[in-house]
Amino acid sequence: MKKKFNIALLIFIVIFIIDQVVKYGFANFSWDVQGPIMSLQLAYNYGVAFSMFAFLEEYLKYIQLLIALIATVYLLRNKDVFADYYIALALLYAGGLSNILDRFTYGAVVDYFYWHYGFEFAIFNLADVIINLGVAIIIFIQIKKAREEKKQKELSS
Repeated sequence: MKKKFNIALLIFIVIFIIDQVVKYGFANFSWDVQGPIMSLQLAYNYGVAFSMFAFLEEYLKYIQLLIALIATVYLLRNKDVFADYYIALALLYAGGLSNILDRFTYGAVVDYFYWHYGFEFAIFNLADVIINLGVAIIIFIQIKKAREEKKQKELSS
């Protein structure tokens, strides 16, 4: 368990730092670049995905911090969940806490990837991609476990 925790901590630290450095660059050094398919363009998101809940403004960062705290308490009480999903959880925490830090530092989440080829898509950041990757890993593990359980039931029948 300690080895898994150390791996998760390392993943968290590396991704968190990379994400914060990139966001700092966009927020402070005008790293904007226009491209034919995707552009790098600074934008501030005052809500969550697709600017939902932007009306919560100042309260959103505290709500998200409370959710992260509740999730941490849950994981402390359910160590088996952490053991099964430690890589995905490290990704979720790195991306999520990085975005929460943005709210305290910049007043909003710093976004910069802007897809505009064929259709306009929301502007997002590395943390958002990392969060989605964490969710995809959890879904993959769940599907794999369900198939294994189904196989075991068929063998025992």
